[in-house]
Amino acid sequence: MSISAQNPDISGERQSGQDVRTQNVMACQAVANIVKTSLGPVGLDKMLVDDIGDVTITNDGATILRMLEVEHPAAKVLVELAELQDREVGDGTTSVVIVAAELLKRANDLVRNKIHPTSIISGYRLAMREACKYVDEKLVTKVEKLGKVPLINCAKTSMSSKLISGDSDFFANLVVDAVLSVKMTNQRGEVKYPIKGINILKAHGQSARDSYLLNGYALNTGRAAQGMPLRVSPAKIACLDFNLQKTKMQLGVQVVVNDPRELEKIRQREADMTKERIEKLLKAGANVILTTKGIDDMALKYFVEAGAIAVRRVRKEDMRHVAKATAATLVTTFADMEGEETFDPAHLGTADEVVEERIADDDVVLIKGTKTSSAVSLILRGANDYMLDEMERALHDALCIVKRTLESNTVVAGGGAVESALSVYLEHLATTLGSREQLAIAEFADALLIIPKVLAVNAAKDATELVAKLRAYHHTAQTKADKKHYSSMGLDLVNGTIRNNLEAGVIEPAMSKVKIIQFATEAAITILRIDDMIKLVKEDGQGDE
Repeated sequence: MSISAQNPDISGERQSGQDVRTQNVMACQAVANIVKTSLGPVGLDKMLVDDIGDVTITNDGATILRMLEVEHPAAKVLVELAELQDREVGDGTTSVVIVAAELLKRANDLVRNKIHPTSIISGYRLAMREACKYVDEKLVTKVEKLGKVPLINCAKTSMSSKLISGDSDFFANLVVDAVLSVKMTNQRGEVKYPIKGINILKAHGQSARDSYLLNGYALNTGRAAQGMPLRVSPAKIACLDFNLQKTKMQLGVQVVVNDPRELEKIRQREADMTKERIEKLLKAGANVILTTKGIDDMALKYFVEAGAIAVRRVRKEDMRHVAKATAATLVTTFADMEGEETFDPAHLGTADEVVEERIADDDVVLIKGTKTSSAVSLILRGANDYMLDEMERALHDALCIVKRTLESNTVVAGGGAVESALSVYLEHLATTLGSREQLAIAEFADALLIIPKVLAVNAAKDATELVAKLRAYHHTAQTKADKKHYSSMGLDLVNGTIRNNLEAGVIEPAMSKVKIIQFATEAAITILRIDDMIKLVKEDGQGDE
């Protein structure tokens, strides 16, 4: 039988069966191996140089994978997985990729041993559900009316693998204060911590320990003119999204003039239009004007005379946060329904005061005492750009973790404790099942142990011995009723011993762990399902269009 009969005319190459699976698993292992060494408190950093020579030094799994520009379609799934984890939880991006890759590797071995992928998938699904249930019922610790200590511990655990782990006490306090100060209650009465309201400004100079928390939202631009006052209080803030420059005629507008003196009038009118707009603003009571576009010198003159602060070229993002914090409305045009130009005072936001301060070598405009949510800014200091960027990423992770802890109120022990407990539990569970999912669940249980193993290897400790000890503890915890407290035993990676991580203050929000297991399983299943890959070849002649 000729080959052409099997393969209908596909203009491309087709691979199917075991080849594809092996290839996909290899690609995912390769991606996971890149981030593997950056896991844990003793993980190492990666230096990434992009195509134009920009250097990024980071320990954050999502950042590393985002910079990698992965080509392989299956490996792309892992990159998206890390980004999903980053969006949903904020931390744990490295672990999620490692677990997913390990699950895949195990599944591939099972398929080689003639077990159908569908059985493996249903086994994994079952294991995932049981694992999440077990975490929620047995391993979580409720943190009633969270004091600061558990929050600070969570932040410290999140930062332990980052560049700033040396000063983690200092930064953890900073992060917890920042998150607590943006607390707000929405209409449904839920308490939310919008960490978007925390503005992170990076300024060169001084040491990392000189970073501090500023009450107020900081805009990274100075006043538009020197003649403006340094502080305005109380402030009425107008947020504009258009140019306050001399209005020019639109393109394609033609004016036929008979008398040359009328030219002068047209020019004068152009200048007056801007003046009228500014007068409308000032009449409405605005004394702080922020715009995302430019303001020209002639317009600035009016603001200086009125004693108002005008700031031009504000970033859109900052603008949205300021508008939200001060209850202002972003105004894109003055035109109203009647075709006239008006400005409604209701669009103004309020704040206690707006001041300009010098931070490092830059002027920043601070908006303090905002009306709705309290906005805060973290001013980071550091030696160089790389360090500041990495600090920002580390703080972002820590902020997310503290927010999750506050919103979910439950924590679990870190340092491989949860993974080992689940592994022991699922292994026991697998032996009670008489169905073909048994093998898949046993492999799932084994795969979870990759986290404590990698943690131990990164810490240059004997992984085999430590993980064996850890599993022994967890087995005891689950079989003997009086030894329940052993269930929070995890690794102490500095000394290479086993300790109770709940007491040692190595804790993480339970949600983070549950999400890691769910996302990793889903990703592994997605890739495991594939057994045929058809790569279409671009046809010549069509490429030019």
